[in-house]
Amino acid sequence: MARKKPHEEHENHERWLVSYADFITLLFAFFVVMYAISSLNEGKYRVMADSIVKAFREQEQTDQMIRMGSKYPQLLPGKGQPIGEGLPKRATEDPKKAAERERMKQIATNVMEAMAPLVRSGQVKVSQSSKGISLEINASVLFSSGDARLQPGSLQSLSAVAKELAKIDNPIQVEGHTDNIPIKSEFFPSNWELSSARAGSVVRLFVEQGVAPARLEAIGFADNKPLDTNVTPEGRARNRRVNVMILDATGSDAKEIHKIEVQN
Repeated sequence: MARKKPHEEHENHERWLVSYADFITLLFAFFVVMYAISSLNEGKYRVMADSIVKAFREQEQTDQMIRMGSKYPQLLPGKGQPIGEGLPKRATEDPKKAAERERMKQIATNVMEAMAPLVRSGQVKVSQSSKGISLEINASVLFSSGDARLQPGSLQSLSAVAKELAKIDNPIQVEGHTDNIPIKSEFFPSNWELSSARAGSVVRLFVEQGVAPARLEAIGFADNKPLDTNVTPEGRARNRRVNVMILDATGSDAKEIHKIEVQN
């Protein structure tokens, strides 16, 4: 019996479409990538371009000024001055003022040491400014409420300060300050009298300890120069104070030596 001839497979004449479709897909992807790369943010591009141009221009100008400066130093920046002379210079300080500033600094240090316990407790603040040295003493350290007589406990510290002040010849201004609570007593009709009397008590002690009376001045400000609010008890406590100003006639640079907030 004759064997039957196997059936030949049908040839697919459309297989090229698969390769063509793959090619078109890859080509499309290629153009998408190229477009994405070529698409720039116009605003950012302008900013970048302007920055580059500016940088090159400034460098060019600098190079040109350096070249000219080597030949014509009067043309360099600094208002017609050679390089270095146009820069701000620290003014040469008067030797007398420098010596006075150092002397005042030493005075402030000595005063702080004399009242060290009260400084540490926050009842006394020592500072140095262009006006001079300020010794701010909380009134509760010196006086009883509504009184202008110095308490015994304050005499030792104030006497130590007075001994330091007796060694110098600077003018001294003692200021009395109160809070805004009105006072009306047999001795003090108002806070004006109270603040003036307190300043006078400190001045009298200084004189007794050897400070020349002609250097001293007592001033009462009442409640007209508060440091804090008079609304709270804490604020009023800080406003009740005596300031001892050791005046500096040379006007030294403002520099705080010590600052501690008042503690009740």
